[in-house]
Amino acid sequence: MEAFSVVDNRHEYAREWKKRTGGPVVGVLCSYVPEELIYAAGALPVRVLGSHEPQDVAEPHIFSMFCPFSRDVLAQGLTGKYDYLDGMVHGLSCIHMRQAFDSWQVHVPTPYSYFFPMPAHLQSPHAHKHLEFEILEFKRSLEEWTGKAITDTALDEAIEVYNRNRRLMKQVYELRKGDPPLLSGVDAMEMVLASLFMDKKEHNPALERWSGEITQRRNTIEPGIRLMVLGSENDDREVLRLMESLGANVVIDDHCTGSRYFWNEVLPQKDRLSAIASRYIDRPPCPSKDLVERRRFDFVLKLAEDYGVQGAIQIQQKFCDPHEFDIPPLKALFEERDIPSLFLELDVTVPVGVLRTRIEAFLEMMQMEELV
Repeated sequence: MEAFSVVDNRHEYAREWKKRTGGPVVGVLCSYVPEELIYAAGALPVRVLGSHEPQDVAEPHIFSMFCPFSRDVLAQGLTGKYDYLDGMVHGLSCIHMRQAFDSWQVHVPTPYSYFFPMPAHLQSPHAHKHLEFEILEFKRSLEEWTGKAITDTALDEAIEVYNRNRRLMKQVYELRKGDPPLLSGVDAMEMVLASLFMDKKEHNPALERWSGEITQRRNTIEPGIRLMVLGSENDDREVLRLMESLGANVVIDDHCTGSRYFWNEVLPQKDRLSAIASRYIDRPPCPSKDLVERRRFDFVLKLAEDYGVQGAIQIQQKFCDPHEFDIPPLKALFEERDIPSLFLELDVTVPVGVLRTRIEAFLEMMQMEELV
């Protein structure tokens, strides 16, 4: 999509934004980082992602048994791809990404660095108060670094810009409920990825124009098996492109570079920091934050129902323990609802031949079952 070509030109965009605005650029390693604070401080938050290309520089600095995503991300820093960053922030999620962050601090230091201790047990009655305190500490840290106070007016503007972005992307996701959907899974992924790199003030009008074009154009997508893709972080468009090239329609997802990133908004409160805390506690949770109640299962199953899902593809970054714990119970829950599921393990590069064979067999099995 031309509207979101920033996905392939993310580094050029960030450098140009920095030159144009004079503002700092802050790398973000986890979707649990409250970006509204960074934005209100006059900085551009950009999600740091991998390149999905072979690399040989990260291994001396991070365990080879850690997930390929964490190693790929660290490699981007070590090879200078993110040399324009003025800061780096990580939110407590998993030990793999924590190691990537720690190694980045040592070997690719930035003027500003902050570890945001997001609570692990979000269902605890103490989680909100704790998170509110941590957000206040983060705010003070950003103010000290930038030398400027983060005012309520700046917070209100940041919250509104981010809420509008979330609202618009959710509206676009609604267009995937049709049969066939009005946009492909690849297009939806590019839309969300662009929001991870762009200034939301610039992403919002692009979103509005693009969504208007979608509703006006003739739909050329052929009906196919309606798939949900869920699990570990997934920003690899080739995986979705492969599924859709085999005749499937990827109509919904559940991962941190997809719906989890934008699904809920900050609800207005007099206390802005409390409102932000509520948003991040109530957002669709990552398995690393939901090992007890598993409230995310209800959310996933509701998505499957709302989007008419016929099959689920559970993806896991190799060695990703939190998501690996999710796979057996979710598979059982899908089976109870007559939704077949397929498990795929991802690495830095995509083994296209192997994945093609497995996905093709999965889709053929589903098509045969429909004929019986």
